[in-house]
Amino acid sequence: MDESPYRPRYHFTPKRNWINDPNGLVYFQGEYHLFYQYNPAGSDHDNISWGHAVSYDLMHWEELPVALPYADGVMAFSGSAVVDWANTSGFAAGENPPLVAVFTGHHTIQKRQDQRLAYSTDRGRSWMFYTGNPVLDPGLRDFRDPKVFWHTASRKWVMAVVLSNEHRVRFYGSPDLKSWEHLSDFGPAGSIKGIWEVPELLELPLEGHPGETRWLLKVDVGAGGPWGGSGAQYFLGHFDGARFIPDPGDLATPCWVDRGKDFYAALSWSDLPNTHAGPIWLAWMNNWQYAKDLPTHPWKGALTVPRRLSLAPDPACGELVLVQKPLPELQKLRSSHLRLLSQRLAAPLKLGPQPPVLEIRAEFVLEAAREFGLRLRVGTGEETKVGYDAAKGQLFVDRRNSGPSGFSPDFAQKHTGQLRPENGRVSLHLFLDACSVEVFADQGRLVMTDLIFPNPTSNGLEVYAEGGSAWVESLDVWSLEVSSK
Repeated sequence: MDESPYRPRYHFTPKRNWINDPNGLVYFQGEYHLFYQYNPAGSDHDNISWGHAVSYDLMHWEELPVALPYADGVMAFSGSAVVDWANTSGFAAGENPPLVAVFTGHHTIQKRQDQRLAYSTDRGRSWMFYTGNPVLDPGLRDFRDPKVFWHTASRKWVMAVVLSNEHRVRFYGSPDLKSWEHLSDFGPAGSIKGIWEVPELLELPLEGHPGETRWLLKVDVGAGGPWGGSGAQYFLGHFDGARFIPDPGDLATPCWVDRGKDFYAALSWSDLPNTHAGPIWLAWMNNWQYAKDLPTHPWKGALTVPRRLSLAPDPACGELVLVQKPLPELQKLRSSHLRLLSQRLAAPLKLGPQPPVLEIRAEFVLEAAREFGLRLRVGTGEETKVGYDAAKGQLFVDRRNSGPSGFSPDFAQKHTGQLRPENGRVSLHLFLDACSVEVFADQGRLVMTDLIFPNPTSNGLEVYAEGGSAWVESLDVWSLEVSSK
């Protein structure tokens, strides 16, 4: 029995036990595969294996048996998966190409990490460890999280893997996924306060420029995130099949993927069909500062909604920035609808009790108010504020009174991000679940992801303005419903 009121309705979480990084995201024969760091035996970070779930639409998930178990003193740490269409690995059985997982073997006794292979010839339902493992072992203690993809121009597999304590991403090339040649290194750069983890290298489209692309290198930091603890940073540049060449500019100041506190270890789906307009990723919705202490049972941890990625100029400076947008397919979850149009707001507008699972779109026009926005999950002494500070030009999520936070001194915080109004307007797109809020602003250029743990009776929703009036151009609130399959 689920004893927690915080079970997400449309964010993935396993039925039981610990989950952290998404792994091995791959699309094959109509199914989206989601693997993830998982403890089959408990709710702490131990016995790490690859859990497994599949979906036909990225919203409804069927949890499958553990794919890569912890065995013989080697945990299955993070990695990626690909479809080996040309059977370069030789793992195919018959005409169907194999699925190949490339993952870090974490040795619990020798205290070292190496890179390993596993493969499936039955649509990911069963997996075999490669008998020649490890395929890459320089004898290092912290050498992990391989992201592998086929680089068409140079006709080889490319692996990005981190030397965590050295703050380097190392690139390797291979013709067959088994033998790997060192190509180059990138780093240190950006935030180096914590170890580096989970690299992701992607070619992204430029909005408004058909056919033009730029490469994004994402790498996570275990500490030193924008609000303490873990976080995700990115760099833009070019990749020639051997080297990542960053764009000219300041490589010391981090560009953060998400300005909330609970976004880590994002990974994208490989082998998506051409019908998808750009890469799609999702992340672990948590922070290492308090991940083991979350007030949930019998599960511990969840993942964000899937997000489509692109690049676009920042209107403030013209430089390219990462754009993340929730998948339009999430609109299929919409149920009841409340709409408000063209109102001047001076005092809070209370919209009455609302379900804990909502999608909200709001457009405000700046007037005299020094602050305006939304109060979510309002109850006795509880609220989560998503607002705009006009004087500072900042969007914020304030969860200091969102609910119980005594499990960690690092939880009750206000998180901010710079936001320049567009034609005097601030537009917000929110996804609220039982224990989380994800905010998309500035056409996806600014994203904030935060966990919250309100009392189930805290079900109020308010639109507010302080220090003057604000104009609410439009407000749409949908309840969301997710069937079991």
